[in-house]
Amino acid sequence: MNLLNGASFRRMEGAVQAAEMRQRVISNNLANAETPHFKRSEVVFEDLLEQSMGAGSAKRLSGSLTNERHIPIGRGTATVPLPQLITDETTAMNNNESNVDIDREMSLLAKNQLSYNLYVQQINHDFRMIRTGIEGRV
Repeated sequence: MNLLNGASFRRMEGAVQAAEMRQRVISNNLANAETPHFKRSEVVFEDLLEQSMGAGSAKRLSGSLTNERHIPIGRGTATVPLPQLITDETTAMNNNESNVDIDREMSLLAKNQLSYNLYVQQINHDFRMIRTGIEGRV
């Protein structure tokens, strides 16, 4: 039984790591907002995860393995992508050619904090459910 090695747990773990990385990147953007010629960066993860899960493609047949010698079918074989850092080199916001918009970065920071809290709550819920199943009580 793959409780902690299952695909859903790996996706949640990847989402938490991406949120942590995004927090550092946004903080770096804000710290360097007034630095001449600084170009903002952002973290891309959710779109990559969607693509790896086959969102938008035709409905796939998925199967479950009842024997370790069976061939895996469907989405369970997909790996979780790593978050990617992208730097926007094409735009400029200020006279010093920096492209950091403080208001936008602050709203992205708040959005990221909410996402991180959601991911951690979901992982905590999953662990509580596992614990309830082991202990056999509520």
